[in-house]
Amino acid sequence: LHVIALEVALTLLIILFGELSGVGDALGLTIALASWLAIGVFYFRALRAEPIMAQAVRHALKLNPDQPLNTGESLQLSPDFKRLLKPFAYRLPRVTRHKNIEYCTVNGRSLKLDIYHRDDIPANAPVLYQMHGGAWLENCGSKNEQALPLMNQMAANGWVCVAVEYRLSPGSTFPEHIIDCKRGLNWIKEHIADYGGNPEFIVATGGSAGGHLSSLLALSANAPEFQPGFEEANTEVQGCVPFYGVYDFLNSQNQRNAGESLSQWISAKVLKQTRAENPELWKQASPLYWVHKDAPPFLIIHGEADTLVPVAESQELYKALHATSEQPVGYAELPDAQHAFEIGISLRTQIVVNQLCVYLDELYRRHQSSTQGAQEIEDTQVLSNEQPSVGETDSEEILESQS
Repeated sequence: LHVIALEVALTLLIILFGELSGVGDALGLTIALASWLAIGVFYFRALRAEPIMAQAVRHALKLNPDQPLNTGESLQLSPDFKRLLKPFAYRLPRVTRHKNIEYCTVNGRSLKLDIYHRDDIPANAPVLYQMHGGAWLENCGSKNEQALPLMNQMAANGWVCVAVEYRLSPGSTFPEHIIDCKRGLNWIKEHIADYGGNPEFIVATGGSAGGHLSSLLALSANAPEFQPGFEEANTEVQGCVPFYGVYDFLNSQNQRNAGESLSQWISAKVLKQTRAENPELWKQASPLYWVHKDAPPFLIIHGEADTLVPVAESQELYKALHATSEQPVGYAELPDAQHAFEIGISLRTQIVVNQLCVYLDELYRRHQSSTQGAQEIEDTQVLSNEQPSVGETDSEEILESQS
């Protein structure tokens, strides 16, 4: 809508200065009017994302169509005019951000992360771990500008959100990217309690290259090849929400049928070996080949109109997880949505973020319920083991009376 407003203002200036005349200009104005109408129509078509996201969330939680969904006290923000007027006004009241906390030093370089939480720092809060996108390349993406609508709203909901910095190509070579993300996760598990977070419940997320890294992190828990020097650390997470990532570097299902430009880029900048030279490395870098039955719950999100990473990438990951994983898996394919659609606040962004609030809060509620149930069973077993049998009690009383 901001594009329409800008173009209308420029057109009015042209008319004001008398620069609009003749058949050619009239035709140009007609085309402009048609384009504004088309942009407006597509903007409000984003409302179609709501039933799709709602259905994906229900699927990801294994709920029947008529089964009620407990939304709890999730903060739901309306995509009202005031909010849509400022698409990059991410900050929400009562949310604090701690910037550039060092989580490790690699070859003399300090790697940092940011933490978002509510001002009152809720006790034992669930954790959202965000890995930024940017094609794995230097100067193409950072922790400072991605997933801000989601992290701010989840922090306002009582979550602790962590955005991590990791080494980028071509200065770094895979698997250094995922190793740094695992180091960040290890730091979270050791230190997030100081910020009110629960190290026992962490959900990974990220978009584009971050979608690739978050899903690889979630599927490769405790893999020693990605944990040099901290092989014994537990790098399990309790869920994953990847956005429009590349999940199969080998392109095994020809999902990137428009050409091999992405593969050439990966080969030259990220892996620095061709597919023919080291097919095992290409396979190791692909989350699709790490899918297993004990994978954590997944909710995969991709835009149907993505022209950078084809939607087939997410379709193939969903198929593999749905066929293999014992945990529920959901998939939302959003109509008209382009790559990085949720960078700014829009109708579509707000719909997706609101639905993710419901999904993530329910995941944590179930985790708490199962943890509490397991603790009660353990406590019962301990009490049962401590209670003496009737025979033992009688023998003790007889001995006492004889004494």
